[in-house]
Amino acid sequence: MSSKSTAKQPNRLQYHKKKLRLSEARIPPLTEKSKQCLRNLSAYRRPKYDIQFPRARSAAVLVALFVGRMGDLYVLLSRRSANLRTYAGDTSLPGGKADPEDATVEDTARREAFEEIGLPRDRQKVPLLCILEPFIAGNATIVTPVVVLILDNTLRPMLNDAEVASLFSHPLASFLTTTPPFPAEAESVEVPYHTYHDWTSPGPNNTIWTTRAHSFLTGREAGGIKPVFGLTASIMIRVATIGYARQPEFALTPPGRTPPLRARLAWTMISKPEFREACEREGIPVDWKRLHRWAVEDAGQLRRHKKTSAKL
Repeated sequence: MSSKSTAKQPNRLQYHKKKLRLSEARIPPLTEKSKQCLRNLSAYRRPKYDIQFPRARSAAVLVALFVGRMGDLYVLLSRRSANLRTYAGDTSLPGGKADPEDATVEDTARREAFEEIGLPRDRQKVPLLCILEPFIAGNATIVTPVVVLILDNTLRPMLNDAEVASLFSHPLASFLTTTPPFPAEAESVEVPYHTYHDWTSPGPNNTIWTTRAHSFLTGREAGGIKPVFGLTASIMIRVATIGYARQPEFALTPPGRTPPLRARLAWTMISKPEFREACEREGIPVDWKRLHRWAVEDAGQLRRHKKTSAKL
C-alpha cells in the first residue's frame, strides 16, 4: 500500500473551521453555543437521494446567518413585496428558481440573494456552511436550502424594491422553542409565539399523508410583518436542529409515522404532472417504476404501522 493511501486523512471539520477564519472576521465574539452550532453545520453532510429533478421545478434559498452583538446567531429574513404575483407580503428567505447560468444550487441561492438584498457573492466574506436536503414547496417546486455565514457585519443590504419590501433578523435558536425571543406586546399577549396546523394529502395506494406546518411570530406583526410559517419555518427548524444538535420543544411531526423524505420526493415526482412534463422537455431519463416502488413500499409500511398501532 502506498504512503499516500496510508497517510492520515485530514479532519474535515478542522478544514471547515479554518476556512471560516472566524478570528479574522468582522463580527462580535461568538458564544460557545454559537461556535458549536457553526461547527455542527460545517460538518453536516446531507443524505443523497438518487432522484434527478428537472431544472424548471428546482429552486434554492439562502439561509444567511450572522453574529449578533451578544455573540448569538441570527438569520436574515425578508418581507416580500406586496406587488409580487405569488406569496406577496410573506416572510421568506431570499431565493428563487434556477437559471440556465447557475451551475449549482449554491450558485442559484447566492445569485438570488444578491439580486434581492444585495448580499455579495464573495465566498470569503460569506462562506458556505452546508447544503441541506431538498424540501417540497406547495407550488410543485423542489427547494434546496443553502446555509452561509456572513463574516463581515459592516455589509449593508441593498434591497430590490420590486421583490423585497423590508429586511429583518430573527434568532436562530428561537426556532426550537415555544418562548418568544422578544417582549410580548399588550395586544398579543394571548397569541402563542409558536403554532401549527396539520393538513392531509393523498398518498399512493389510497393512503393519506399528514403534514405539519409550523408558524412563529416575528414580534413585528404590528408593523405588517407576517409570521415565519410554512416552508420557511420548516427550513429554519431544520437548520437550528442540526446546528444546536437538539430537537425542538414542540412536536415536529403529527402523531404516527411520517413517510421518509425519499418516499415523499418520489411521490411528488409521480403525482404532480408538472414534474413529468418538465422531465420530458429537459430530456431527463426517469425510472418512474422505481420511484413508484419507493413511494408504494413506504405507503404499505405506513398502512401496516397504523393497523398495528390501532390494535395496540
